[in-house]
This record gives sequence, C-alpha cells and structure tokens, in this order.
Amino acid sequence: MSMDSTVRVRLIVKDVPASVAFYAGHFGFSPEGPQSPAFSAVRNGNLLLLLSGAESSAARPMPDGRVPEPGGWTRFQVIVEDIEAEAAKLRAAGITFRNEIIRGPGGAQTVLDDPSGNPVELFQPAG
Repeated sequence: MSMDSTVRVRLIVKDVPASVAFYAGHFGFSPEGPQSPAFSAVRNGNLLLLLSGAESSAARPMPDGRVPEPGGWTRFQVIVEDIEAEAAKLRAAGITFRNEIIRGPGGAQTVLDDPSGNPVELFQPAG
C-alpha cells in the first residue's frame, strides 16, 4: 500500500459546485484538480475532500440496492498500486465488500466494510 500524508475524505453531496463554494468560502479550502458538476476536490493543508455528486461513480447503487447519499457514505480512501491484488488479499482474509471494482475516469475503486460496518474505499488512481 502507498503511504501519503494526505488525508482523503469522500463526501456524497447534492450539489458539487455549491459544495465547493461552501468549503472554499467558509473553511478556506482551495479547489484542486478538475472541477465538474459530477466531482470536485477541495484541499486545506493535508486534508483533501472529494466531493462526489449524483452523476459520479461513487454515487452508483451497491449490488444489494443501497444507494450512497449525503450524510451516510462518508469514507476515507486507502490508495493502492494494484487494486485487483489488494481486493483479492482482503477477500481471502474474509473482509466483506459492498461492491465489485468500479472503473471511472479518475481510476478504480471498491468499497469494503470495517468491523463496525463503516465504509473504506480502496482506490487506484488512473495512469
């Protein structure tokens, strides 16, 4: 697994541009990377908020029918170099996954549950 001092928190939001304006205007975050109505990121020091709207891959329904929505799907990312290998290793250890690996323009992701049922996202950046 890759070690990086950036803390990444994904938030499912109703309105991505309004969320960027909120975090930038009220808390001093700066927009980072590509900005779109589906997904944007804002940074304050080593905290990076990943703001995912309804059109983003992070908002897709899970196989069991649960739908990510604001207020209940906040999760942090663990950045990996080989998502297939990491997911296989964790599945072999009996870890429960919420979905299969999803690929999008920014990379590949999958969500697993910690022992308390909190979501953790494995993410492999594109490229």
